[in-house]
Amino acid sequence: MWRRVIFLGTCTALIAASSMRMTVSHAYESAPAPSRSFEFTYIVHVPALSAGSGNMGIWIPLPQTDSHQRVSALRVASPVHYRITREAKSGNEFAYLNFSAARGHAPFDIRLTFEARREEYKVTLPASDTTAQASFPPSVARFLLPDRLVPIDGMIGELSKEQTADISDPLQKARKIYEYVIAHMHYDHAGTGWGHGDAIFACTMHHGNCTDFHSLFIGMARAAGIPARFEIGFAIPPAEPAGKIAGYHCWAEFYLQGAGWVPIDASEAWQDPARHDFYFGGLDADRVRFASGRDLTLTPPQAGGPVNYIVYPYAELNGKPYSGLAQDFSFHYSQAAAAAGQ
Repeated sequence: MWRRVIFLGTCTALIAASSMRMTVSHAYESAPAPSRSFEFTYIVHVPALSAGSGNMGIWIPLPQTDSHQRVSALRVASPVHYRITREAKSGNEFAYLNFSAARGHAPFDIRLTFEARREEYKVTLPASDTTAQASFPPSVARFLLPDRLVPIDGMIGELSKEQTADISDPLQKARKIYEYVIAHMHYDHAGTGWGHGDAIFACTMHHGNCTDFHSLFIGMARAAGIPARFEIGFAIPPAEPAGKIAGYHCWAEFYLQGAGWVPIDASEAWQDPARHDFYFGGLDADRVRFASGRDLTLTPPQAGGPVNYIVYPYAELNGKPYSGLAQDFSFHYSQAAAAAGQ
């Protein structure tokens, strides 16, 4: 059974597990896959607002149960009323708060907690894929289109064409792009411009974080006629029973006829060469997914432009993006849940 956890707050609710995010079925290795069970805490620190500063809206992404992770005991504790919303394009869910600071507002915290069980998995890939690429369903075909920072023409299109020349098999194309990204990128937070998931930046500067690695992969894959999408959450330190989490982690998936969505984690493969082959088609259990997609319109719609991606809270004050929030993330190994096989 999941360990029962009690949290304090004047507005605490138990949210039923989200509806299953369905994907095409895959064949997996017969041996039991490694799994990881943990409790996760996500705290948003809202500063004091002066009287007359106006109206504040906050969107906090919520994790969901899907084919490879089970989320339970999801709770939001806040002194300010919230409601659960869902955006239609990517199916992301949010705790949404909207309040007025007409009389001033003292600082407060919003605490999100949940328990999760994440499974390692590896998609069994065919030796080749000779299926025609013209029959993608609309829900998949939309991932052939560019994002604001992930073009599929110009420099990215030319690079994709160069790297996949004389290759007709989509699986081999995807592998060639994966190998190119790992060989020509290095994980580095130096300077500015990294971390936005800007494919042009990644292509020209050859460094960045996971968003930059995977924006380059996604752009090149789409340019080669392979649907690809962006996934984001947090990495859970593999050798630690508990601790703080410094920031997010992201990965990508590409679509292969007959196999469905296939994960890749190029930045982890770069940092862990021993698992280079595993991360083409496989993901470890040391992570939790929060959201998908780029250029997001939230629910209710934000007043500002599309949100590049979301894993940290997004806020607006008087209809303008607000950067004054702070956040903390931590985890704790859930021994009770693991023992129960949850």
